[in-house]
Amino acid sequence: MKNSLTRWDKFEKGLDNFGNNFSAMMDNFMRPMYDGDIMRTDVKENDKEYILDIEVPGYDKNNISVNYEDGYITVSARKEEKSDEEKNGYIRQERSSSCSRSYYVGEVEEESIKAKYENGVLALYIPKQQDKTQKTHSITIE
Repeated sequence: MKNSLTRWDKFEKGLDNFGNNFSAMMDNFMRPMYDGDIMRTDVKENDKEYILDIEVPGYDKNNISVNYEDGYITVSARKEEKSDEEKNGYIRQERSSSCSRSYYVGEVEEESIKAKYENGVLALYIPKQQDKTQKTHSITIE
């Protein structure tokens, strides 16, 4: 019994090493398409609203857009690519990019959503929905 457990242990460790190596390879492959560090978000709330603090460092305010549609807020940011003349001498350029992220916020009045951009952080202020008072109605059983 001890030998079979030991062998299984070795087999499992081999799989772990394969898995770790495969994950590292895929992380490096996928990093240009998705970077988990882009648009990290903190969500806070107070009595009146939810506040989303979204990191968008290095982007100009004019290159960030916020749209609301069907209960989702989508934040998109883009950096303008330089012309070919300006790329002269570069071996690799990674600072021209774009990113986007959507947040489900439910049904809110579009006009009441506010945004502020300061020091690389986009703050979105989303008002809470007003609680509708539920009226109880008794139904007579016949």
